[in-house]
Amino acid sequence: MSKELIRLEKVSKSFDGELILDDLDLTIHENEFVTLLGPSGCGKTTTLRIIGGFEKPDKGRVYFDGMDITALAPNKRPLNTVFQKYALFTHMDVAENIAFGLKIKNKPQDYIEDKINYALKLVNLDGYEHRMPGSLSGGQQQRVAIARAIVNEPKVLLLDEPLGALDLKLRQDMQYELIRLKNELGITFIYVTHDQEEALTMSDHIVVMNQGYIQQEGSPEDIYNEPENAFVADFIGDSNIIRATMVKDELVNILGTDFICVDKGFGENIPVDVVIRPEDVELVPRGKGIISGKVSNVIFKGVHYEMDVQTSGYEWLVHSTRLFDVGSEIDIYVDPFNIQVMNRPESEDEEAMVLDV
Repeated sequence: MSKELIRLEKVSKSFDGELILDDLDLTIHENEFVTLLGPSGCGKTTTLRIIGGFEKPDKGRVYFDGMDITALAPNKRPLNTVFQKYALFTHMDVAENIAFGLKIKNKPQDYIEDKINYALKLVNLDGYEHRMPGSLSGGQQQRVAIARAIVNEPKVLLLDEPLGALDLKLRQDMQYELIRLKNELGITFIYVTHDQEEALTMSDHIVVMNQGYIQQEGSPEDIYNEPENAFVADFIGDSNIIRATMVKDELVNILGTDFICVDKGFGENIPVDVVIRPEDVELVPRGKGIISGKVSNVIFKGVHYEMDVQTSGYEWLVHSTRLFDVGSEIDIYVDPFNIQVMNRPESEDEEAMVLDV
C-alpha cells in the first residue's frame, strides 16, 4: 500500500439546513485513481470541493501529507481541478489557456513554452497551440482543460464529472486517456461520477456514497463481486436482489427453495438479502437446476442476451450468450460461490433499493 496522502476526518457539511455529509472519514493514498461514485445529491461533489478548498466543512479536518489544510485557500493547495464545464478562456488560444496558471506564478517564458509543449504531447494535441477553444470538439476542449491542470505539476488532480458532456464513444476513449495520463504522470487522481461503468473501468479504488455516507469502498472487483449492502449491489451494475432466509451456515432459502452457498456466521433462520448477478444465473433444462421458471422476455444486447425469467413470486434478470426463446420452460441453477448473502438493510435509503418479493 502506498503512503497516505489525503485524509478527511469526521467531516460534516450542510447547505440551507440540509445535511450533505455526516461525519465522513476518508483516506486516499498516493498515486491512486480514486473514484467517488454515487447518485445525485449523495455528497460526492461536496467531498471533492472540500478537498479542493472550494468549500469549508462545518466540522472535521482535512489533512494533506500529514498537514492540516482545512483552512488553506484553494490556490495554496498542491492540487488542480478539472470541471465538467471546462471553463476555458474563449478569447485565448490553446497555448494561452494552458499557460494561464504558470504566468500567474511568474514562471519564465522558456519554462512556460517547454511546459506547453510537454502538456500538448501528453494529451495528444501536439500542433494545436494556436487553435481557439471554439474551434475544438468537446473531447479536445477536455484535453486542453486537463493540460492546463497538469502543467502546474499538482500532486493531486481533482476531476468533477469531466466526461459528462461528451458522447458515449468519446467518453469511452477519454476514460482510457485518463488511465494513461495517471500512469504516465504518477500523480493521484480523485474522480467524481455517477457512472458505474466509468468507475469500474478507471479506478484503483472506488468509494460508493449515498445520502452523505460512504456505503462501501474497495477495489472495483470487490465492489462488484462482494457488495456489502443492497444499495451498493443495485447501484453497481444489474443485480437480482431477493429477500431470503439464512437457514444455517452455507444454506440459504430463496423463494422457498434451499440453495447451497458459501456464507457463514449469519446464524440460523435469520432474514437476509441475497445478491445474484445476472451473468451468474445459469439456465438449464428442466430437472437439472434448483428452481423452475419460464422465459418471459428476451433482448439482444450485442455481447449477450438479456432475458427475464418468471419463477414463482419473482422475475429473474439473466445475461447469457445462449439464447432461450420467450416461453421456454427451464430451470435456474446458481453456483454456491455466486450467491452473495448480506445482512438485511436497516436504513430507509438501503431498504428502498431492495426488491420486495
